[in-house]
Amino acid sequence: MVSIFDLLKEYIESGRIKLDKSKIHHTYTVHDPCNYVRKSQIAFGDNYGELSRWVAKQCIDESLYREMCEDYMNNFCCGAGGGAWAMPYDEERLAYGKVKADQIKDTGAEIVIAPCHNCRDQIMKGLPKVHDMGNYHETLYTWELVAKALVIEPWSQEEIDKAHAERDAQFERDGVELEEEE
Repeated sequence: MVSIFDLLKEYIESGRIKLDKSKIHHTYTVHDPCNYVRKSQIAFGDNYGELSRWVAKQCIDESLYREMCEDYMNNFCCGAGGGAWAMPYDEERLAYGKVKADQIKDTGAEIVIAPCHNCRDQIMKGLPKVHDMGNYHETLYTWELVAKALVIEPWSQEEIDKAHAERDAQFERDGVELEEEE
């Protein structure tokens, strides 16, 4: 299994995708979802706190980055995990999320990068309705951020052939088998 963070790092470092940091001009911060950071550290001995930040800093100028806390392992939960976003406990979920709203406000960031769908929805759709979040105006998935910074150029036939070879090698590495078209 390969995480989206590992895959994006591979694509960026190999030049398979190109990013333009000048496309986005807003201050930003990275939210650390419980599952990707703290639970991954406990369960697998590794986490995606640093890698999540690394990917973000490939997309937006690092001078616009604002950190939420000194140690991402101690960052606060947004309040939507464990199914809380989907459950009928809005009052409790939003009250618990005040700590996250205050963290975001304190950074002065306009954009929050949140790779988790529950976190994204809580930060984007829940918290701003009941908490002052300062300059905040948007939450992006990690892949959305990459898509916004993506440089799209027409490829030569040589580049297309190389990309197909890289794809095939990746599929073989990851055990992906596609059905043949008839």
